Amino acid sequence: MLTSLALIFLLGMSLGWIFQKIKLPRLLGMLVTGILLGPYALNLIDPTMLEISADLRQIALIIILTRAGLSLDINDLKKVGRPAILMCFVPASFEILGMIILAPRLLGITILEAAIMGAVLGAVSPAVIVPKMLILMENGYGKDKNIPQLILAGASVDDVFVIVMFTAFIGLSQGAKISPVDFIQIPVSIITGIILGILLGTLLAIFFKQFHMRDSVKVIILLSISFLMVALENLIKTIIPFSGLLAVMSIGIALQKKRQVAANRLSVKYAKLWVAAETLLFVLVGSIVNIRYALTASISAILLIFGVLVFRMIGVLLCLLKTNLTRNERVFCMIAYLPKATVQAAIGGVPLAMGLNCGQIILTVAVLAILITAPLGAIGIDMTYKRLLVSAKN
Repeated sequence: MLTSLALIFLLGMSLGWIFQKIKLPRLLGMLVTGILLGPYALNLIDPTMLEISADLRQIALIIILTRAGLSLDINDLKKVGRPAILMCFVPASFEILGMIILAPRLLGITILEAAIMGAVLGAVSPAVIVPKMLILMENGYGKDKNIPQLILAGASVDDVFVIVMFTAFIGLSQGAKISPVDFIQIPVSIITGIILGILLGTLLAIFFKQFHMRDSVKVIILLSISFLMVALENLIKTIIPFSGLLAVMSIGIALQKKRQVAANRLSVKYAKLWVAAETLLFVLVGSIVNIRYALTASISAILLIFGVLVFRMIGVLLCLLKTNLTRNERVFCMIAYLPKATVQAAIGGVPLAMGLNCGQIILTVAVLAILITAPLGAIGIDMTYKRLLVSAKN
């Protein structure tokens, strides 16, 4: 495992640096590293590490979401208002609708199979978007209209909505009955996650004020509580819906509100942690991408991915109607909402593992979606934010 870690960090950071030098996103180099080192190519990653890959990716996601929370001002989120709420589910709903319309015609699958595929592809990737939006916030781009905060909020909740929809569609495919109660899980999990996160963040702010300790110790405490929140989600999901990742982000937001000085210092610490976590996350995402599936994909599958992206962009545009955003700013939001990676990597293989007839094609399209949209969205953000957004520092 030590050799695998060394290869992951050394090659991941090296290829990331090379890709950055040729004006491509670092994460693309890390994804390529994972594909090369993974079991479907050179097979140089220890099987033991691949077994815990999902947990390691989740740790990396916790780090970046906590950092996002520590950087978010609750007052900015309040200013965003209605569009942020709509961005949580409207673009994903449009993408699922697009899949239901297009997939049966292009791939010859049933409407229910298309709905499952739409749920797999419908989630935007916080692992790609969050670090990009943090850079924009640090440099003041879109600050006046809280555009990075709008995208951050939507991307963080979007995954909750899509995973609940995925579970519902999978249940239908196995003959289970779906009731309205199943869909009530979506707002309940969001509300419970936010409430518990804010409560814990407030208690931590009081604790950090009363007991002085090194920032490194605070990071360990915060990380430990975040891990417990994600574990709690799995523990109580049959009793009450709960979003652990939303709770993690809400802890950071509450700390920012109640203890801003400490939150700013912790944000710096988390930025340093992200250097290693980013490499680990994207290399491991790349390692589970079976390039053979991508090579067997038809032109129809590629056309399908671009087709549903059009539906997604229309959904984003509808969310931004009657806002004060300019045309350029709306175009940027549409581009920023394209990347997919983490959720697709996590659930793309589930239908195949469950023995569903559509499992193979869903996994193939999920792999293609990662390979196409993760670099497309990341490059799009990097190349357009200075042109489409106004910097508050200018």
